[in-house]
Amino acid sequence: MGELDLATLIICSQLSTRMRQVISDPSLNPWRTPLSRILEAEVYPPELATLAVRQIVPRVNWIEILSLASPHFILFTTTLPNLRELEWKEAFERRFLPGWTKWKKEFKWKEAFLKTLTRVFHRLHSSCTAEEAWTKYIVLNRNGAANEQEVSSRHFNPLTIFNELKFQANLMHLRTSVRIVVQFADVRILALGVLHKPRGSFTINSNAKAFLQPPGITSSTTSYSTNPQPPRVPMSRYDTNGSTLSDISDYSDSPNPKNNRSRSPTREDYSPLMHPLPFRSHRNYPFLTPGGGDQRWLGDGDPERSGEYWVGGMMIVAQLVTPTLPSEDEQDLDLILPGPGRSQYASFTWNDLWAVAPWMKERITRCINGQGLGNE
Repeated sequence: MGELDLATLIICSQLSTRMRQVISDPSLNPWRTPLSRILEAEVYPPELATLAVRQIVPRVNWIEILSLASPHFILFTTTLPNLRELEWKEAFERRFLPGWTKWKKEFKWKEAFLKTLTRVFHRLHSSCTAEEAWTKYIVLNRNGAANEQEVSSRHFNPLTIFNELKFQANLMHLRTSVRIVVQFADVRILALGVLHKPRGSFTINSNAKAFLQPPGITSSTTSYSTNPQPPRVPMSRYDTNGSTLSDISDYSDSPNPKNNRSRSPTREDYSPLMHPLPFRSHRNYPFLTPGGGDQRWLGDGDPERSGEYWVGGMMIVAQLVTPTLPSEDEQDLDLILPGPGRSQYASFTWNDLWAVAPWMKERITRCINGQGLGNE
């Protein structure tokens, strides 16, 4: 029954009592597959808008719908279901970045979800910055430290800010590369950096590659779905003392190249991201998602083969985006040049970084709020 479309599944539920029992069984849940196909499409069928009034649909499916459906559909088209507070909390945490909980305040989770989604819809369709006057972003430095900085949202331009970082690092003569790290329903995380063939290891940023390509995972690694329950090894077992490379050959894997006794991570140390929930182009994140949208390995695969490394600092920003924006057709600077769906940004904070890339918590030597080196 899961292979049926939504309209046919609804008809089947009316054929007999037995069919109705099977279709409404939460443990069988034949609604999951057709709903997944619908949420990947640009146009939703009319049956989806009235799905909440049907008692035969297990309410757990609405967590998936609320996590991935377009803001316009949720706010203005569909009839919302009667969910428990914990289910609204789960939907909020799956859809939004952890830093966006600042808007919850004293609201209940349903009200917080709808208010936050209304803010997102407003920002996507206007240049208003009243809700978030300052936009935060993170810079991964080549010395192992990282800075959380902020700038006025009205004048926020990541390319201009990164050009200043390149000027300070004497890298203005090199081309800026932009990668989509992961995309969610309302926002995608972008990384701005510089790829270069350095003469030595002094300018190489080992944390930049680790952020884009988690150590132990390669573009040829099979998807997580082939091994749904791998053994988990706590990331705290990794030694994190030191961050400067002593040898370029250690650039790609070791979380602490100075310590040869540290264990290199493997793909079994990772699990697919669920909070927040990635969109279809990055559904297997942090593993590679086939299809062309996951471009973290684009142009900079095996460093020993290409000879290029991430040098200088790497800037991480959160760009508001509609789910149907064809990110597969955009590469590098096309992602941030002014245009429809590419002009609005949201804050990206420490909590967002730990949620998107939890392995970076063991690699970053110092977390600095504001500019500077963090010296007291």
